[in-house]
Amino acid sequence: MSEGPTGRRRGTGASVPVPGRTEEHAELLRRVVGGDEHAFAQLYDATSSTLYGLVLRLVRSPELAAEVVQEVYLMAWQQAERFDAARGTVLAWLCTMAHRRAVDRIRQNQRERDRDQQYEVRQAETPSDSTWSEVEQSLDSEEVRAELGGLSPLQREAVCLVYYRGYSHRQVAEHLDVPLGTAKARIRDGLNHLRSALGVRQ
Repeated sequence: MSEGPTGRRRGTGASVPVPGRTEEHAELLRRVVGGDEHAFAQLYDATSSTLYGLVLRLVRSPELAAEVVQEVYLMAWQQAERFDAARGTVLAWLCTMAHRRAVDRIRQNQRERDRDQQYEVRQAETPSDSTWSEVEQSLDSEEVRAELGGLSPLQREAVCLVYYRGYSHRQVAEHLDVPLGTAKARIRDGLNHLRSALGVRQ
């Protein structure tokens, strides 16, 4: 069997930590507990490729994997005194943290995608905002255009992008380079102002 780059022997069976590496990692972590930044850098160099490979297989994004690995080493620096050698090796401890953090990020990203998807579905089911429909049904376009001048520049730009150029709320956010929530707030506030100014019934 040959020894892999992370200090594990490769073969047909399970990987076995190399004793020398295990002891080296433990000694480096003991020094990290004492605030030794050089030891921390050495521990990072000795173990980061293993953690990166593990995380990358889970998150499937090099950029996200790099972020997660950095977060794990920050946790390791902050929590080094919590390591218990009786429960496993330093590398196993780091890998456990990396796995948990990667799973957390996957779940977080999935929740964000689900929220965005649900929002887009709602937008598709309701192609025209009810406030805008009431305005259009009650008043002519000249009157609407006149009252648009009463909006703030930010509100007017957002409203015009949606209702004159057909942008979705997400496209407005991207066009204006603002968060989605900010774009929606500008559109909502602009429409509410129109409703009030034009006397559209609630």
